[in-house]
Amino acid sequence: MIDHFFSVPSGRPARIAVFMSGSGTNAEALLRYCAEHPENGCRVTLLVTDAPETSRARRLSADWGVPLLEHGIRAFYAARGETAISLVSERRRAIRAEWTDCLRSLLAPHAIDFGVLAGFVPLCNITADLPCLNVHPGDLTVEENGRRILAGLHFRPVETAILAGYASLRSSVILAQPFEGNGEAEMDSGPVLGVSTPVPVDLDGESVAALAAVRGARQHAPYRDRLRDVAARNLERLKIEGDHVVLPRVVADFAAGRFGRDRNGGLYFREAEQWLPCRTVEYGRDGRNVLA
Repeated sequence: MIDHFFSVPSGRPARIAVFMSGSGTNAEALLRYCAEHPENGCRVTLLVTDAPETSRARRLSADWGVPLLEHGIRAFYAARGETAISLVSERRRAIRAEWTDCLRSLLAPHAIDFGVLAGFVPLCNITADLPCLNVHPGDLTVEENGRRILAGLHFRPVETAILAGYASLRSSVILAQPFEGNGEAEMDSGPVLGVSTPVPVDLDGESVAALAAVRGARQHAPYRDRLRDVAARNLERLKIEGDHVVLPRVVADFAAGRFGRDRNGGLYFREAEQWLPCRTVEYGRDGRNVLA
């Protein structure tokens, strides 16, 4: 028996909240896709940001006519005497839980069906309340000894792939999982619903050995070196050719109830009225390919 990750709402589009912290290019790609493909049965009905003053959420809200929920996390921590929002102490984790409870209350009137974490920085257990899809700059199907080696935040997945000599990169969309403690164990651990087609790596004239030497010479973050420059260029290309392609299409298929799992947690994709077992689904601009 196959259980849907998400049950399709009867007679109406799925209501989606998009969570963002920065430039919102993934949010905008999804907004554009939903507007251009109304037949896909999903609609962004709310934008959510933890960074009201620095993100582009207000601009996107105005441009697209989508309601905006602002819940600033840094101000929330500062009001409780904390200057940093990391989850390294029990007190900061308790504040995160309090912040998340407030977010739950703010979300409740909007009757959201599922969320999309599109560059949303803070970990929060809204993922325990409703399904949340998360886009990630790395191929999370790649494992060594059962560990996803391209997991991690910010530049880490791209730098890891470059230094491992990968010829290409992929973006992944996962079903994000609730977390405990500092969240490291659960980070990027959910089912990999979709990946982009490969995006070629561009070393910008460097060699992998030279870039590895740069990493070896690093001392203190933030890093402003040649490896970070090459990674940043590739990350931007991956966002455009990977994230912006795979995220909207996975969201549409998720809203349509095309993803499911068996009792052992195995992933399935529904196509032509048939459930197909798969490792993930690869998405290109012109279609999709179920990967066995």
